[in-house]
Amino acid sequence: MSFWDIVWFIVIFFAFASYLLVLFSIVADLFRDPEVSGGMKAVWVVCLIFFSFITAIVYLIVRGRGMNERSAKKYAEARQAQDEYVRDVAGGSTISAPEQIAKAKELLDAGTITSDEFTALKAKALA
Repeated sequence: MSFWDIVWFIVIFFAFASYLLVLFSIVADLFRDPEVSGGMKAVWVVCLIFFSFITAIVYLIVRGRGMNERSAKKYAEARQAQDEYVRDVAGGSTISAPEQIAKAKELLDAGTITSDEFTALKAKALA
């Protein structure tokens, strides 16, 4: 096996791996899009199986811009959900300190928390 055979193998392998990534991203985008009917999804998948290269090129030309927009929308939704989760876990930072202290006082009066826990919650709210 010569040096150029190895280089050629690497180039072919890279092209094949890239092609597989494009196919997987097309299939993922196709099934992620709620606007496409089930029948059209089936047609796209069958065409991808039998005429894969030409179908991938047609899909990228016809729906390429939408792929990017849907991907950006999903990313924004995931980011917003993550931010909301972090706010919820962080102790409700949207609640002001007096409101947090008032809620802690209610818990203390109800006997749900001890005075030491109330003091810790109050210090956390004021910090």
